[in-house]
Order: sequence, then C-alpha cells, then structure tokens
Amino acid sequence: MSADARLEELKLELPPAPKPGGTYRPVVVTGNMAYVSGHGPLRTDKTLITGRVGADLTEEEGREAARVVGLGVLATLIKHFGTLDHIVRTVKVLGMVNAAPDFQNHPAVINGFSDLMAEVFGEDGIGARSAVGMGSLPGNIAVEVEAIFEIVQDYH
Repeated sequence: MSADARLEELKLELPPAPKPGGTYRPVVVTGNMAYVSGHGPLRTDKTLITGRVGADLTEEEGREAARVVGLGVLATLIKHFGTLDHIVRTVKVLGMVNAAPDFQNHPAVINGFSDLMAEVFGEDGIGARSAVGMGSLPGNIAVEVEAIFEIVQDYH
C-alpha cells in the first residue's frame, strides 16, 4: 500500500506545513536524501504544544507531542514533494525533548514520532534514531524532531 493511501486509511489530519521561523529551508534534497529541518508540535489549529516533559507535561503528553511533530513533518514532505510516495524510507531521526532535569525516558517520548512513521511507511518508516533531553527548546515547545529520508531517484 502506498504511503498516501495509508495516510488516508488512517484518517490522519495534518496541520498546515509550518513556515520557516528563521533563515533556513524546511527541506533540502541532495542526491536521493531529503533532510527535514527541525519541527515543533504544531497542531491543526496552529497552536503549539508547550512545556517541559516531566514537569509541565506527563510522559504520555510528551509522546503525543512527538506524534504531532510527526504529522507536521508529513505535511512538510507533502508540501515539498506533492506526495509521500516519493519517500523510500526513514534514515535518521533526532528527537529533542524539552525535559525536566530528572526526566530520563526521552526515547519513550520520541516513540510518538517513530511509531507514526511506522504506521505510515511500515517497516521502512523505522530508521536510526537519537532521543535526547534538552534544557529548553524554542518557544518552550515540548518536542522538536529533525529527520533524514531516502527518496526515489526520479521524484522530479
């Protein structure tokens, strides 16, 4: 099943693809790799999920924030490529959790993102990954994720 068909089958509502908040590109393609800039948890109503996991948010709320980040990344990929079907697989994910100093379960939070990629792309949605805690993130967002995807050679 194609990723676009799977997205429709899952009835996922994507937020608007976020606009850059600085001097950078949301997606840079080189060869058959797409580098997606860091995304925050932007909801469909254009609000952000904010707070520190382990203090203001529970681990489960952090996990949901990471899933919301994944929806934003999917929206950005669709805006850039016109389809998710140009994505071959997830290569690498860096998940950053705005965490309380004593919070230690960063990987469980970033599973919200990784599990969504697996739902949409199947086994090819699971890539290499780092999940780390941060003392703060821009705008006090709960989670930020950047990702690298392999794309089909002839997507143009």
